Amino acid sequence: MSTIVSTLPKFDHVGSFLRPQRIKDARKQHAEGSITTDELTKIENEEITNLVAKQKEVGLKTITDGEFRRGWWHFDYLAGLEGIEVVETERGVPFHDVETSAFNIRINGKIKFNNHYMLEHFRFLKEVVGNEGHIAKMIIPSPNMIFFREGIGSDFEKQFYSSLEEIYVDLIQAYKDAVTAFYNEGCRYLQLDDTAWALFFDESSRNLVRAFGSDPDELIHQFKHAVNEVTSVKPDDMVMTMHICRGNYKSSYASSGSYDGASEIIFGQLNLDGLFLEFDDSRSGGFEPLRHIKRSDLHVVLGLITTKTPSLEDADAIKARINEAAQYVSLDQLHLSPQCGFASTEEGNLLTEEEQWAKVRHVIDIANSAWK
Repeated sequence: MSTIVSTLPKFDHVGSFLRPQRIKDARKQHAEGSITTDELTKIENEEITNLVAKQKEVGLKTITDGEFRRGWWHFDYLAGLEGIEVVETERGVPFHDVETSAFNIRINGKIKFNNHYMLEHFRFLKEVVGNEGHIAKMIIPSPNMIFFREGIGSDFEKQFYSSLEEIYVDLIQAYKDAVTAFYNEGCRYLQLDDTAWALFFDESSRNLVRAFGSDPDELIHQFKHAVNEVTSVKPDDMVMTMHICRGNYKSSYASSGSYDGASEIIFGQLNLDGLFLEFDDSRSGGFEPLRHIKRSDLHVVLGLITTKTPSLEDADAIKARINEAAQYVSLDQLHLSPQCGFASTEEGNLLTEEEQWAKVRHVIDIANSAWK
């Protein structure tokens, strides 16, 4: 087990924070051409420096850049790989009561990792975080997010790849190269974010897989293979975790269903150091699927505090749920966090920055009480 994993506190966070208005204004000005890229970067650097200080102030130990430089939690990273681009689409992604802005990714060549621009983002974060009792955490989307792409199987895509399996060969290598590159920059905590596992949580989602021309019972093994291949190059002193999400856009969600449909693979067959799991409401089902965890070194971060609303959960009720989960996994393996980030896209969830930090403090206070 990595030393970092064994010393992680009992509270954590998924990663993204509400973008300050100054960042939103600067990104708009940059898009309009009224400020330069250097001017935008300077503003981002200043706001990230402020964010790092705030995370330390409230008591967080694992520190992110809040994804302040990103418009999307996943597209920005994926488009930094060779062979993938962001394109405008006719429709956005339908969520429960809202639709995202209309963008997606498309394959436009052979996929490779080549001096990705987010390496510089991590360099800056690591420098600002420093080495005094805090860990700089880098967050990238899982390779399985390639499944949701524009032009699946189109003549354009077939210029480069004839099948999903062929895409995965290059994609896995690109991610292996990414793990090595971030490690060489000093990253010792790399988190994968993944909404694709929700495709197996209920029958309607499985039917969506079939509509895309795939067999869900085969695809789930492709997903497992991708994650395990990527983590296979992880050095022993690097932590890799995965956040499994059901969608987070303007306080809405994209899917529902318990982990049962994929629990044996997620909890029993993925070679990760930890899992961030959504359990903030009934959409995620109960804790019974955790019975498939057989490893005593797998850390399970329970997302029991929602980022979708500002109200603070009853602390005793949260502690009771932690104890309920401990019926299936040792309490020593459990941690507490919000169920997702506060701003998976630059729009952010429907709460204020003050309410956001109240949520973070609430997580820390409950964890300190539950594991005292």
